[in-house]
Amino acid sequence: MVADKAVDSANKKQENMDVLTSTRAVVKLALEKLGYPDELYELLKEPLRMMAVRIPVRMDDGAIKVFTGYRAQHNDAVGPTKGGIRFHPDVTADEIKALSIWMSLKSGIVDLPYGGAKGGIVCDPRQMSFRELEGLSRGYVRAVSQIVGPTKDIPAPDVFTNSQIMAWMMDEYSRMDEYNSPGFITGKPIVLGGSHGRETATAKGVTIVLKEAAKKKGLDVKGARVIVQGFGNAGSYLSKFLHDEGAKVVGISDAYGALYDPDGLDIDYLLDRRDSFGTVTKLFNNTISNKELLECDCDIIVPAAVENQITEENAPKIKASIIVEAANGPTTRGATKILTERGILLVPDVLASAGGVTVSYFEWVQNNQGYYWSEKEIDEKLHEIMIRSFNSIYNLAESRRVDMRLAAYMIGVRKMAEASRFRGWV
Repeated sequence: MVADKAVDSANKKQENMDVLTSTRAVVKLALEKLGYPDELYELLKEPLRMMAVRIPVRMDDGAIKVFTGYRAQHNDAVGPTKGGIRFHPDVTADEIKALSIWMSLKSGIVDLPYGGAKGGIVCDPRQMSFRELEGLSRGYVRAVSQIVGPTKDIPAPDVFTNSQIMAWMMDEYSRMDEYNSPGFITGKPIVLGGSHGRETATAKGVTIVLKEAAKKKGLDVKGARVIVQGFGNAGSYLSKFLHDEGAKVVGISDAYGALYDPDGLDIDYLLDRRDSFGTVTKLFNNTISNKELLECDCDIIVPAAVENQITEENAPKIKASIIVEAANGPTTRGATKILTERGILLVPDVLASAGGVTVSYFEWVQNNQGYYWSEKEIDEKLHEIMIRSFNSIYNLAESRRVDMRLAAYMIGVRKMAEASRFRGWV
């Protein structure tokens, strides 16, 4: 068992290195396509800052456990950096670096005044009590306090973190600063300065671009057969939005397995039965694996779980005509090439999941001005930005004869590259 865990850990580290290497390769190609010099790639291939911290927490049994955490700030030429904090046992430094680069790209794609950042703590929140999670959340803020703040780096929720954890972090930062600092972090409860629409923002953004992609393929979302891999925050809300739009959600999955029914699943029932970590398949006996789910018959696949789910191995077996990446890095570079050659429309993660950072920006703006918008206003602004961004990338992909991922990187990197050049950094 120990040996198996060591092998799994080694494999995960290799996957994260592969994700970072793949991200750098596409960034380099995007910069070359845009005519920028090699020096700019040297600047952008690594975060400007990478902090590793150790966080001691007194556990419920009285023992002190020391956790490892990270915060990467990729590039702040455009403005303060922005990015989530994930609590997960498989967090690595290379994963955090890659995710910070993606956040820079997302901000550029939707034209926000941010650079990218990302944070993470190596832990399993599913095995921790409420009190232990609070201690860990507050400890992380104390550890990274020198490099974060409303005008420096604004954290947000990510994998296995939520509005409660953001509230603890904001409170700890406010205590240290000795004044209320709602703009320090986004994804907060509404009563503490959170924004309407933030909790559902990622899923809503995915839904918007999915509908735009369906139009390009001549596919009506109403009646379309959709598989959603992952049933956490993004996946569950997305399944609900698509179900309400008239789509037939034929498959969903979580960390323990997957459910598939060609006649469509009862999404409302599944949402009612899922636990706080988005798991529901343990309640069923007729489950299949996540790998099997991706190869099932459908029109649209939305990977909304973790990295490296669609690879060179299963890309030829995908039956969908559209893939919309709600997760970070679910499709390998080799698989992207295969899918594009097969005529499958792939909407990349840096575009599809940009709804979260967009509404996070709205929240930050509202905190700074002390004036809060209605949910309708948030929704209208999000629709306008996501549709404009999708069309910009789709049109560039068509005119330059490149895949959607490279087109997204070209648009995402341009603002950051220009800001770095005007500052005289390169």
